Amino acid sequence: MNKVMKEFLNTAIYLLCVLGAVWLVITFVGQRTEVEGASMENTLHNGDNLIVDKLSYRFRDPERFDIIVFPFQYQANTYYIKRIIGLPGETVQIMEDGSIYINGEKMEESYGREVIQPETIGRAAEPIVLGEDEYFVMGDNRNNSSDSRTDIVGNIKREDIIGKAWLRIWPLSDFGVLKHQ
Repeated sequence: MNKVMKEFLNTAIYLLCVLGAVWLVITFVGQRTEVEGASMENTLHNGDNLIVDKLSYRFRDPERFDIIVFPFQYQANTYYIKRIIGLPGETVQIMEDGSIYINGEKMEESYGREVIQPETIGRAAEPIVLGEDEYFVMGDNRNNSSDSRTDIVGNIKREDIIGKAWLRIWPLSDFGVLKHQ
């Protein structure tokens, strides 16, 4: 009986250590997330499974064009995946022709799926000055994305960024590191 009890105790300690290690990895290093919807097409698609890097932003700030994950403030356990367009302290504005301007200069990028239509410019029709801890984010499917152009999402605070979408693990045919820049 003593041998059985000792084996049970060893197994229980081993399982607790494994669960603790898994918790540490999920909490501080990375986590899996699934894309729902079409707001990041053509880069990400509905049903894609990603690994989110939660560690690198502990050592450096997010950069323009990084794809980030952050919580949706009005619905528990709902997370958004968007691309950073504007950085802290910058002024972002979108013109009638769909051009994005950062600090008065036209931004050159090739991530947008299509030209931004006037009806989707939203609050970015007027200059948006980002605070020292705020980011302006947009989906790559510019005319089908709820992002910083809307009041319901708005500017994203640095403390709310969970991490950087880093690796697509599903579908296997698209497996690989995500292009950010």
